Amino acid sequence: MKKINPQALLIAKYLNEWLEYHVPSIKACSPHTKRNYETSVALYVMFLRSVKQISPKTLSAQCFSLENMNEWILWLKEHRSCSPATCNVRLSALRAFLKYMADKDIAFMTSYLQAETVPNQKTPKRKVVGLSKMAVNALFTVPNQRTIRGLRDYTLMLTLYSTAVRINELLSLKIGNIFTDGPKPRIIVIGKGRKKRPIPLLAKPVQYIKQYLAECHPNPNNPDALLFYSKSRGIYVPMSAENVNKLLKRYAAIAKKICKEVPLNLHAHQFRHAKASHWLENGMNIAQISYLLGHECIQTTMVYLDITTEQESKALETLENEDQRKLQKRWKMANKGGLEEFLGLPLIGAAD
Repeated sequence: MKKINPQALLIAKYLNEWLEYHVPSIKACSPHTKRNYETSVALYVMFLRSVKQISPKTLSAQCFSLENMNEWILWLKEHRSCSPATCNVRLSALRAFLKYMADKDIAFMTSYLQAETVPNQKTPKRKVVGLSKMAVNALFTVPNQRTIRGLRDYTLMLTLYSTAVRINELLSLKIGNIFTDGPKPRIIVIGKGRKKRPIPLLAKPVQYIKQYLAECHPNPNNPDALLFYSKSRGIYVPMSAENVNKLLKRYAAIAKKICKEVPLNLHAHQFRHAKASHWLENGMNIAQISYLLGHECIQTTMVYLDITTEQESKALETLENEDQRKLQKRWKMANKGGLEEFLGLPLIGAAD
């Protein structure tokens, strides 16, 4: 009688540890996430059994080969009718399990590294659900600003919308990077690639940030303290994007009764997208919008805003109009200054 492969016993042991202890310990891991992980690995095992005729006696690290994993993705699409997005979820779970085993036993390292090379399936880009100005105004009426939590939530929503920053940029914002005094109030956010960019603050966000810091924040004079935080068992901890989205959904459910345009499945990114759209509607230069959003190029901003051909023409026209105004200004100065000034070039001193 053929003995069970020792690696098969290890795989069974690691799978049990991973599902029963490791996955539940992951921050923000819900029962639904655990089921997804379990189902994903179960589907891979089903593929090994039904297609590759693998049994407990032949199960080993070699079963998690690059060839098998690529075939599995194809099997999911053709035999399980899985969408590209679902295939990516399944693959992500399998990678997580293989990483756990590789951390425990180097014999599984090759399998994990090969899993990382399996390409994700291309998925159609989901459009961000729009948020109208009426919907934004309705949402702003919901938080009770007379309470500490209500004032915090209102200030968070107002800052998120008025600056159009990414949610992780807002949640990593420290008090030392907020400048509410002086002629040019602003915040300095750290975006993708650790790049810093200043974002102007209008009068209303300045007012509420000051009030929030004075009335609600435990360390308003500490430049290294985060602007927004959560309180857990009496301890101040960084606020997570998940917590923000949960509170936004609660406010959306109430605001929906005031304005039908409020989406019930509201999330933080919709404030960023909405503000960018409203800037465009108000005639802001597309290059300025692109800079404020932290995009690398204008084309990214146009795709992000799903700009139509007509809107694109108008957006580019604002650039041309601004450039034309600058040229006209230089033309008027032609008789007053020299050639360098006319062309907008610095005047270089004469050589000795």
